[in-house]
Amino acid sequence: MKKSVQAVLAITALAAAGHAAAQITMYEGENFRGRSMTVNDRVGNLDRSGFNDRASSIIVERGRWLVCEHERFEGRCVVLRRGSYPSLREVGLNNQISSIRPADNRRRYEELPPPVTAIEPAYEWHRRPQEAVYEVPVTSVHAVVGPPNQRCWVERQQVTEAVPRNEPNVGGAIIGGLVGGILGHQVGGGSGKDLATAGGAVAGAVVGSNVANQGAGGSRVVDRDVQRCENVANTTPAYYDVAYVWRGVEHHVQTSAAPGRTITVNERGEPRQ
Repeated sequence: MKKSVQAVLAITALAAAGHAAAQITMYEGENFRGRSMTVNDRVGNLDRSGFNDRASSIIVERGRWLVCEHERFEGRCVVLRRGSYPSLREVGLNNQISSIRPADNRRRYEELPPPVTAIEPAYEWHRRPQEAVYEVPVTSVHAVVGPPNQRCWVERQQVTEAVPRNEPNVGGAIIGGLVGGILGHQVGGGSGKDLATAGGAVAGAVVGSNVANQGAGGSRVVDRDVQRCENVANTTPAYYDVAYVWRGVEHHVQTSAAPGRTITVNERGEPRQ
């Protein structure tokens, strides 16, 4: 009996040690932005901590964690491995986590594949638990804009194009036929007049077509859709180059948004948020 008790105590101690080594941090915004909450043990109801249905990204620093969409580990539950999850929207759990605890092998749950990167580089900007931070003045800010943008549109215009040699000139043929018919009618008489009129129309059409093509110089004016493009200056900053001095050394950091008058850094002068 004594050995059984000792074995149970040993197993309990190992489980507790494993849970103590586990750590997960949840963030309100995607890409590890906004308010965060770090958890080291089971939480059956995140509503009490004010983080219920609020997690949009997660970083698992140690261990494997079970996250569930309802309190008391009910509803859909997913096991997250060590690594960073910049968007819970991709796994269908965005703003839907209500309970969380270290995962164990007593029950099988859906387990997501490990992230491509162990820890997201963007996480380097975030404050670690119990890390001391300081506010230092920003000495300069430079907005860096991207290359010009190209703006294109389509407009209707009249353009001149060459007329192929083997393409008949219908307009010239019609006019030539009318003129030939009139001349043939004046020359002929009786049934001969009808023949002369027909012959004159045919001959006039041929001549008129040739003359019209020669007069047009082998070209014509038509309507066409023409694409026009122009370069427009880009006024939206691609990023901001921010400078600050920490313990006599000037540092630079690039931010996606304009900073305030101060920036938060740690003991080594690394930016934190």
